[in-house]
Amino acid sequence: MKKIVVLSGAGVSAESGISTFRDSGGLWEQHRIEDVATYEGWLKNRKLVLDFYNLRRKQLLNAQPNAGHYELARLEQAYEVHIITQNVDDLHERAGSTNVLHLHGELKKARSTVDPDYIVDIEGWALTEGMTDPKGAQLRPHIVWFGEAVPMIEPAAALSQKADIYIVVGTSLVVYPAAGLIHYVPARTPKFIVDPNDVYTDMPNVRYIKEPASTGLKKVVDELLGH
Repeated sequence: MKKIVVLSGAGVSAESGISTFRDSGGLWEQHRIEDVATYEGWLKNRKLVLDFYNLRRKQLLNAQPNAGHYELARLEQAYEVHIITQNVDDLHERAGSTNVLHLHGELKKARSTVDPDYIVDIEGWALTEGMTDPKGAQLRPHIVWFGEAVPMIEPAAALSQKADIYIVVGTSLVVYPAAGLIHYVPARTPKFIVDPNDVYTDMPNVRYIKEPASTGLKKVVDELLGH
């Protein structure tokens, strides 16, 4: 069975009403990135960071997968599909995709501030002061913040190297290290880039579909499934 590897970004979840991570003003949900998406911000105002991600989690509980998510799940009818996502939501999983690697963490999980291997699911939407690991250390959002290492980048690179078909959707290919993953894909591998904006790579064998995820992915999936 051929292996399809998908690199997905914020543009996929945007159609479900999930706010993109950064807008042109360097803000995220009207907050400075430095205040809510760095370890320094966590040390400066832990309550602000906890409240911010609680609101994001609340928003996610009310969001639903969109047609783009379901199209990627549909590919599993005929292919071994692996999704590498820069998104911290669980909409790929809720749409039915079974192999999802989260590069930047997961909104519905928390981890210890002293033991990075202690990761737990958050019940509901609230992560608050006083919620701790077995050693008594405060739990933090299981999110890779700016300036932190991306522990899943090596497994993602290994997956990209083995792709028979590679699909990039909803990402600009300018934010590293995720943007560099396409350079691990073999030159001969067919590649699709789906995004309504201008996205460019110097890799060979690329087809550009300048559409939103929902409509663009339908065209790609229909073609790959022979419809």
